[in-house]
Order: sequence, then C-alpha cells, then structure tokens
Amino acid sequence: MKVFVADTSVIVDGRLTQYLETLGEKVKVVIPEAVVAEIEHQANEGKAIGHVGLEELKKLRKMADGDKILLEFYGERPELWQIRRAKAGEIDHMVREVARELNAVLITGDQVQRDIAIAKGIEVVYLTGRKEVKHRLEDFFDEHTMSVHLKAGVKPLAKKGKPGEWHLVPIRDEPLTDEELEEIADDIVERAKRDPESFIELDEPGATVVQLRNYRIVIAKPPFADRIEITAVRPITKLSIEDYELSEKLLERLTDKAEGILIAGAPGEGKTTFAQALAEYYASMGKIVKTMEKPRDLQVSEEITQYTALGGRMEKTGDVLLLVRPDYTIFDEMRKTSDFKIYADLRLAGVGMIGVVHATKPIDAIQRFIGRVELGMIPQIVDTVIFIKAGRVDKVLTLEYKVKVPTGMTEEDLARPVIEVRDFDTGELEYEIYTYGEEISVVPVKKKEKPPAMKLAEKRLKQEIKKFLPDVYTEVELVSPHKAVIYADEFDIPAIIGKKGKRITEIEKRLGISIDVRSFDEKMKEMPKERIPVEVEEKKKQIVLRVSPDYAKRPLKFFGGEQYVFTATPSKKGIVKVSKNTPIGRELKRLLEAGIEIWASL
Repeated sequence: MKVFVADTSVIVDGRLTQYLETLGEKVKVVIPEAVVAEIEHQANEGKAIGHVGLEELKKLRKMADGDKILLEFYGERPELWQIRRAKAGEIDHMVREVARELNAVLITGDQVQRDIAIAKGIEVVYLTGRKEVKHRLEDFFDEHTMSVHLKAGVKPLAKKGKPGEWHLVPIRDEPLTDEELEEIADDIVERAKRDPESFIELDEPGATVVQLRNYRIVIAKPPFADRIEITAVRPITKLSIEDYELSEKLLERLTDKAEGILIAGAPGEGKTTFAQALAEYYASMGKIVKTMEKPRDLQVSEEITQYTALGGRMEKTGDVLLLVRPDYTIFDEMRKTSDFKIYADLRLAGVGMIGVVHATKPIDAIQRFIGRVELGMIPQIVDTVIFIKAGRVDKVLTLEYKVKVPTGMTEEDLARPVIEVRDFDTGELEYEIYTYGEEISVVPVKKKEKPPAMKLAEKRLKQEIKKFLPDVYTEVELVSPHKAVIYADEFDIPAIIGKKGKRITEIEKRLGISIDVRSFDEKMKEMPKERIPVEVEEKKKQIVLRVSPDYAKRPLKFFGGEQYVFTATPSKKGIVKVSKNTPIGRELKRLLEAGIEIWASL
C-alpha cells in the first residue's frame, strides 16, 4: 500500500481530498502532528486558512471512516517557537523528516518544499490543480457589475450601472446559505495563496482581505460580523487620460505645474479609475511612477510598481519611497492621519504626489489636511484638487498662499496669512482659509451675482458677437433685461455695427434686446467720478503713487486729467509702484511733465 505524507499547503488549500478521490487504489495518508499543530494555531487566531484546513481534516476522517483511505497522525507536536517560525521552514522541515522516516511520498503544493524534498531524495507529488467548487465568486459578476454583496440568509446583491448611476439589484431569489458562503470563501483564499498575481492583504480573527487578480474582496465572519459575509469589488472600465476630454489648460497644468494633486469624490464616482488613467499618463511621458495601496487594486501597466504597507505600516513604505525617489506616487485611499502626514513628507521631499480621498464636495478634500498639517504648509503640499463626479472631472480647484485682509473685513490690522482656493477654469475665488482667533476657518466667498435671466442673456450676447467677430475683444454689460451695451476698441466698432447697421440689427432681432455699441474710452468717461486724491513721487527708476490705506487691496482706476491711464491694486499701505521703463510709466511721466493732475476712482 502506498504511503503519502501531506504537508500544510495541500490541506489549507483544500485540494488533498480532491487528489485522493482521483486515485484508483486505497492508500495510507499520514498527517504529521506538526501540520495539525500549525492548522490549529491558525484557526485559533481566527485566520481563514486555518478554518479551511480544519474542514479538510474532517473530510479526510470521513474518507477513512468510509474505508476509502487509511488515516494516521504521526510524529511529535512542535514547540510554540517552531509554529511561529513556520514561514521560515521549521514545520516544513519536520514534515520532510516524517516522509523520510516512513519512506513515504510527500504531497505538497509548495514549490520550495518540493525542490528541497527532491534535493534530499524524497519522492514528491506536487499538486498544482485547483479545487472544483459549485459556485465561484466570478459567477455573480457580469460586464455591468461593479460589486457583489453576499451574506448568509440574504439574497445575493449586485451593484450595477456606471459611475454616478449605480443600482443595487438582487441576483437570485433564494437566500445564500452559510455552507455556500464558506465554500466560496475557502475557494477565494485557496486561489489567492496559489496565484502569483493574487495575495492575502489581511488575515485577522473574523476578517480576511484578499486581492484576487482584479477583485478586491473582504470576507467577514463571526465574531467580527454577525454572520459570514463576502463583499467583492472590481473595476469595470479602464480609461486613458484622453477619454476624459480634459481641457488643454488642465492638461498643461497636470503636465508642467501640478505636483501635489488630490483626486476627490464620493464612493463609486470613479476616483480610482481616474487615478489609474493619470498614472498611465505620467508613465507614458517617461516618468517613474509608483503606487501606495492597501490593498493593491489599481489596474496599471507593468512599468508601474505597486507597493503596499511594508510590515503592515505605510510609514515604512514612505521611507522606502524616499530612497527610491520616483517622479510621481499614487497614494490610493488616504483615510488616517498618518496617511496625510506621509503624503506631506513625500511631497516636501520633492516627490510628485497624487492622493485619492473620499469627499462629497471639492473643498472637503482640502479640509482633510487641516489639523493634520500646519496651515501654512498646505498650499506647498497640495496645489490642485480634481473632483470626480459620475466618472468625469466635475471641478478643479487651485490653492495659493497670500498675506491679505480676508474678504469681508475692512480693517488693515486684520491682515493675516490666507489660503485662497480658486476655481481653476474661471479663476474665481471660492474659499478663503485662515486662522481667526484660535480657530481655523474655511469661509466661502460670496459672489454678487446677476439674476439668472440676465446672466443667460449676457452669455448669449457674447456668443453671438464671438460668432461674427471671433478676433474682436469686447465687454458686454446688461443695463436692464431689455437693453445691453457692448464695449469695444474704437477701430472695432464699425465691424460690430456692420454696413448700414445690418449686423447689429440682426443680433438685436435674434436676441430680442436693444443694443448700444460704445468704446472703452466712453466707458471710462461714464464711470462715477468720485475722485480719490493721489500723491505722486518720482524716483530714479519708479513712479510711486500713494492713496489712502482705506483703498488697499481694492482695484482702482488711475486717470491723468480726463484721460484713463491704467488699473492697479494698491498694497496694504496704499502704494502702487510703476517702473519708468514700461509704457504706463512713460505715460505717467509725460502727464507729470505736462502738469496734469493724477487721480483715481473706484
């Protein structure tokens, strides 16, 4: 009768019984006590592979009771230190010694164990086949499924659709049983151990996290969960940066300027998909790109190395990346305070960082740094926030650090360091972040907006002018819902009006409003002439204009007599400096020499 000695690998992956059932003869199976002790230790720690191993031992006992095999437990029970050093080969050594003593055939699924046994002259059966199961995780997915949610006693559910439009639907009418889920969970763990492109990220009492190819899987069991549950997520699309149809302005920023990027959005909106596209984009430019993920589930090309938490700690991974010094690092799923500090450390060390964070509004992504990083450091760490909604780039924010009086305050003494958060496309100031008292305030900047109907009419008017005169610069002002004024340079006005007024009449009919066409000079003359006194001092290389500090940080229009000269914003002391070498400087010098008064107006 043939004698087989099984090691831990073929028991915890559940394939020993499958192999024995293929044999056409009765054999003796010897299980070393060292293997039993290791499986017991893993099960006591709540690890999934330990429970799989116990189930396999029970199946072996049933086969022996049915007279299909002879089952024997043999050898000495290892010491605790040997069990703890199982990964170093202590248990494998004890199993090989049992096979050598009994002159038996060793059955293993471990390649290193196989090679050492062959080197020692021990006969080996190396199992590489996979265990057949009734249901596999993949059976619950189709091409439209992002995630499946399996729980004992509940109908299996799947989240289907596309980013921003997910729907949770039942897959079948019958609830799942504990036995079905145990079988699916065992199959997941077994395949993850054997597949070189899969791995077990976490195995704690009651919770196992597995990356099975492109599936990210969480297995929860009592005592962690009330019943066994499996949640699996996978990306259903892989896009390139071109698929997002980004503006040239944004692409230029991502290519040349942005090095502290946050990709924000609600769960399921497509943040990770965009991060993958951005990683591939930088890699295609010849940049060295790495990722920091736990679990590693980004679907990126082979050129991009994916790192996880080294020794269970992302801090150690960050230390390694400081030595590797890539051009860009993708930090997926930043949640804990330590994650934001690692991001800041790497960014300040000169590494381009792309962080992925959960946020329901774009500003929330920046607020995640407040309290974790010094306020003044935030603009140096984060310069661009990209908010993803329904799989598209919904909004882009930029950050800038200034010393100024916050919007809405008037006293010069209230000037302080302020982080300005602006809309990237329009340049409009949306938020100001500053310290007020002992609190850090994130203050929305309210805009004075025209009624929606006025804004729409103004927009349409600009579009019509652009159609007829694409190269002409104009400004449009609606003075009432039925009347508008177009301002342009003097020499462009005939082109706007058209021959015998035909062009402007056509536009008026199309939009249904009356239109006046005036020059920019007329606009200046029409402006309120509340004269603000200006003190002028001519220096060697500059002309210094001084106004009252009450007008600090407010755009002022400067005039020479009745002639408009330029617009400038005085400093907090009310000073504007103009170089004499500039056209404006030369014009100011001419006015001074002619004795013409310089004054300003709001």
